[in-house]
Amino acid sequence: MSALAGIGAPWLLLARALRQSFRRGVSLREVLRQAYEMGNRSAWLVVSGLGFFGTVMVAIAHQQARRFTGNITVVGPAYFELLVREFGPLTVSLLAAARAAASSSAELASMTVNEQVEALEMSAGDPLADLVAPRVLASAVVVPALCVLGTVAATASAVATVSLAYGADGFSYMDGRFVDWGDVACGASKAVLCGLFIPAAASARGLSARGGAAAVGSAVTLGVVDAALGCLVIDFFIAVLFLLARA
Repeated sequence: MSALAGIGAPWLLLARALRQSFRRGVSLREVLRQAYEMGNRSAWLVVSGLGFFGTVMVAIAHQQARRFTGNITVVGPAYFELLVREFGPLTVSLLAAARAAASSSAELASMTVNEQVEALEMSAGDPLADLVAPRVLASAVVVPALCVLGTVAATASAVATVSLAYGADGFSYMDGRFVDWGDVACGASKAVLCGLFIPAAASARGLSARGGAAAVGSAVTLGVVDAALGCLVIDFFIAVLFLLARA
């Protein structure tokens, strides 16, 4: 698949998987298992990654404050707004894409090349409803939850850094009065759509794998690339949409 097909094919697979899930139903147990696997294994990565991100964000703000205003708390609210609507959802989605897409691509590609998917179909099973839909539904819930967790971690690390390293009021730096419901809706929309897209991109590559071990490795690589690129595209279009809505 080309780069364009790598972004478009997951949406088609997602639509088919959701349609089949409505027809055949989805195992709640499998959804919960996938949610646990994704959330449990990605939580520490998100917390540590966004925690370091918050610290770096403060360091950059300090340099800007020294150059223009001399007061670090002045530039803080703008950074907090960007964290809620841009940096938080996108960074968490990319981390989730790196972690969850690789796992799903590897598992489904291994099942495909070992003909387990064909065996499932011969047993009256449906790969879309049984394998893809649970991952999609779990990710649509887990990624927004991870986004909240990551934003809290970035905020906490920023407040601590401002207070301990620069001797300023950390809570004034991360002033939430500049964040409105439009910012929250923008960030939430990105998190939900990326949550839907990530497992769909991984599943599309995994189910299309053909060959042996090399095909599994290729599916993992392409699955992560498609998921990450798709998250960037989603981020761009949602950001433009909300900017036009506010114009």
